Amino acid sequence: MYTSYFGLSEKPFAITPDPRYLFMSERHAEALAHLLYGITDAGGFIQLTGEVGTGKTTVVRSLLERMPRHADVAVILNPQLNPTQFVLTICEELGIFVSDQDADSIKSLIDLLNHRLLEAHGRGRRVVVIVDEAQNLSTETLEQVRLLTNLETASQKLLQVILIGQPELRDVLARVDLRQLAQRITGRYHLNPLSRAETASYVNHRMRVAGNSSQVFTPAALREVHRLSKGVPRIINVICDRALLGAFTRDSPEIDPVLVRGAAGEVYGRTVHPYWLKLLAGASITVTVAGLAVGMWQLLKSDAANAVTQPPMVASAPASPAAAAVMASAPPAAPRQVAAAAPSGKPRDVAELLRVYAGETTTDNAFQNLFALWGGVFNARTGAPCQQAVKQGLQCAYQRGTWAQLRTLNRPAILTLFDAGGNEHQITMVSVDSGLAIINVSNQRHTVSVASIARLWLGDYLVLWRPQVASQRTLSQGMQGASVRWLRRSLLSLQGRPNTSASDYYDAELGKMVEDFQRKYRLDADGVAGVQTQIIIDMLNNPAGAPLLAKASSG
Repeated sequence: MYTSYFGLSEKPFAITPDPRYLFMSERHAEALAHLLYGITDAGGFIQLTGEVGTGKTTVVRSLLERMPRHADVAVILNPQLNPTQFVLTICEELGIFVSDQDADSIKSLIDLLNHRLLEAHGRGRRVVVIVDEAQNLSTETLEQVRLLTNLETASQKLLQVILIGQPELRDVLARVDLRQLAQRITGRYHLNPLSRAETASYVNHRMRVAGNSSQVFTPAALREVHRLSKGVPRIINVICDRALLGAFTRDSPEIDPVLVRGAAGEVYGRTVHPYWLKLLAGASITVTVAGLAVGMWQLLKSDAANAVTQPPMVASAPASPAAAAVMASAPPAAPRQVAAAAPSGKPRDVAELLRVYAGETTTDNAFQNLFALWGGVFNARTGAPCQQAVKQGLQCAYQRGTWAQLRTLNRPAILTLFDAGGNEHQITMVSVDSGLAIINVSNQRHTVSVASIARLWLGDYLVLWRPQVASQRTLSQGMQGASVRWLRRSLLSLQGRPNTSASDYYDAELGKMVEDFQRKYRLDADGVAGVQTQIIIDMLNNPAGAPLLAKASSG
């Protein structure tokens, strides 16, 4: 419903796990590192706990995607099994054939599993069992899990068990009757909720992946999202989804704290008040108590001095004061623009460059290179990249598409590449020409073949562009303003038609012009001028100094 209004290709805050929306906070990355280390270690148990909705499933999915090639994995999602059923499930997950007569015998199942483990060990392979919702394992099944780790050679354990669960798992394993199992846990990690800064990055990340490049959630709204969700990703998703719907129904281009509180109220089924209201109430109580204390002190003092002749005095509490604060900021002037260079030099394989400069293909370095192409400056310590872009008159457009779509946009881009080991790299593609591309890695420009990039690229990219009017957003029929006037004038200019008296109202005629333009450039011809449509229009009009990916537009 609200996706077109905000220029989104899909809902960004669905609660179902989607690898495209993976956001690895520092805590998630550390948890994943613990698990990966445990798998390559000498066996035993690894424990990962976290509150409901903190991203344990996300970490497990990331683990499965990064699982070493020499590992065989059995995943148990429903641990409410008796010991025999548990071992049988492991056998089935590992593809071990179990006859009907062996399926009910724990000894037969363990013999089959032990045979498979010894076979895997002989071939240099690791066997890993991942148990989700492990806090639901019965005492008998946990004891059986411990006994499984007794399967070993003279030098190492044959089975690695990873227990994933809610905080209650820690209480279960702390019991005296399970101390033997607890002593075999070689790694423990508890996944905490996101911090305020991570919450803001998480929300903006999901919006970018879904196709929106503008700052829809204000900084104050993001702080409110963190306060009301307590940094739990699942609750963040639900609140933000409701907030987007609320902004759409009110025709608001941005989301402020009031909309966030309204969305949270729907989620929690109660009225949600601003944080300062509680502080104000607390201050009122404090002042009232202080006033009463002063009054009582005066009363006692008066009684002592005038015990016979004077009646007692009663002091009234002073009224509670109120305070307000106003914040203001002014964006700096737009930076000077520069143009991209053309490819030159002997081409190299991009995979080789990723190996050589593995530690320098970071997001921050890529943004620094991309900003420089636009004459801008990026500082990793002064805020999110796209917020810095807005302050310099630029907009981010995070997309997922094809090589042809990237060539059509014709702007230098940050590409997300994955090497053979599944490691993620960010590179800045400066220009493209005749099957060759220039990329910027480690502050050096390298000529590589486009084919070598295509082998490692799954379609994720980010471009910058400079809107010609303020508050650029998705435009559709019925809207009115300077953005609509720019859209009409730009399309008329591309058609070679006069545009001096262009209307600022998005009518059916303009919608037809947008559809025709979208068909020509192989976009979704829906008559809605989203970010891709606007970038291509801006590129074809080619404002002075704006860098191009190629010397001429290509479709």
